[in-house]
Amino acid sequence: MSPFFIKAIQLLLSLSILIVLHELGHFIPAKLFKTRVEKFYLFFDVKYSLFKKKIGETVYGIGWLPLGGYVKIAGMIDESMDKEQMAGPPQPWEFRSKPAWQRLIIMLGGVTVNFILAIIIYIGIAYSYGDIYIQADSLKDGFHVTNQEIGDKLGIQTGDNILAIDGTKIEEFGKLPLEIINGNIMTIQRDGRTFDQEIPVDFIAKLLESDEKTSFLSVRVPFIINEISAGSHNTGADLSEGDRIVAINGNKVAYYDEIVSFLENNKNSEASFTVSNENGSEKIVSLKINEEAKLGLSCLAAYSQLEKYGAFSLKTIKYSFLESIPAGIHKGTSTLSSYVKQMKKIFNPSTGAYKGVGGFGAIGGLFPDTWNWGAFWSTTAFISIILAFMNILPIPALDGGHVMFLLYEIITGRKPNDKFMEYAQLAGFIILITLLLFANGNDIYKAVFG
Repeated sequence: MSPFFIKAIQLLLSLSILIVLHELGHFIPAKLFKTRVEKFYLFFDVKYSLFKKKIGETVYGIGWLPLGGYVKIAGMIDESMDKEQMAGPPQPWEFRSKPAWQRLIIMLGGVTVNFILAIIIYIGIAYSYGDIYIQADSLKDGFHVTNQEIGDKLGIQTGDNILAIDGTKIEEFGKLPLEIINGNIMTIQRDGRTFDQEIPVDFIAKLLESDEKTSFLSVRVPFIINEISAGSHNTGADLSEGDRIVAINGNKVAYYDEIVSFLENNKNSEASFTVSNENGSEKIVSLKINEEAKLGLSCLAAYSQLEKYGAFSLKTIKYSFLESIPAGIHKGTSTLSSYVKQMKKIFNPSTGAYKGVGGFGAIGGLFPDTWNWGAFWSTTAFISIILAFMNILPIPALDGGHVMFLLYEIITGRKPNDKFMEYAQLAGFIILITLLLFANGNDIYKAVFG
């Protein structure tokens, strides 16, 4: 099966789970408060449904348009825009007849379920997989800047260490690119000195123009030979698995990035490589460099195998069930905090972050090319947090819009009239459709023009 279909299946399964549980967050308190729910739908049933069945007073169904889902609650101005029902006198089973605090709980149910679900998933991931990461402060000779244009924009270079962002110490190297995106000030260690440097406000715009996005930094690793690749132009060279390149033409090299730099500058040539085996014995081997700046060798790539060479340290944490609970809660709250920071950047035009806004294509791209349950659940938890945050925004037609008007009613004692709510709902739809077109238009533009 192609990577596209694997991603598409994961996206559809993830959204189905999240939408059903989100709508249950509205459905259950509505039922508890004896409010009639007329419809419960996964996806939208514009004109017709793929499946529907009435049980009691509620029609349960699956629509054909996978842009979300909904529950239709009697006596509520929602996406159905049922003006005929609202024109009649209020009935005791209708939403509009319930106390404001009950209506508030019903409207907050969806986002509450989404956030709790993310926490539960993160708890399960912590318990099942634990944590393993490269300790940021363990990098012996700093990191490698893989995109020099981005490095120049930030004012960082290969060999640097970033100790903190906005005064908060960096624990995990893998989170560093995202912390830079969200941050304002970097604390950099370079050649034995430490200094603060401002992150340019338009850095994100430059990053979005790059093919490497958040992978503009990498760990510096040694060049450890795994094997001579099949059909290599260096077939027959006196090399063994585990040999490490330590010098080229007599000049010492320690890291893969140094060797790659030499190869790029010496295409279609031959050089003397000093290799050291696991016992420390050295020998000189003459190797050819082809026109693609390749040696035709495969290298060890697993960090667990490379750690023993001393360039960095891995930290492995295993959680008991009880320990996984605070770990999952911390993961959920920190992910939400990080996402809020990103949204602030998006709403600031000077950052250019709005160019990175994506729709279903971007969300689908979060999933891996191959099926992996750990990655699937981690991505699902992240999307659940996105849905919780986006739905609580104070935009009419979203849960947050209803919550905003209900809070106004609770505070002032005055309920907005139905005509105002109809116009607000319509305005909210226009805003949402505009955002949807913009986000998915961005996906199409990037797919067509790169």
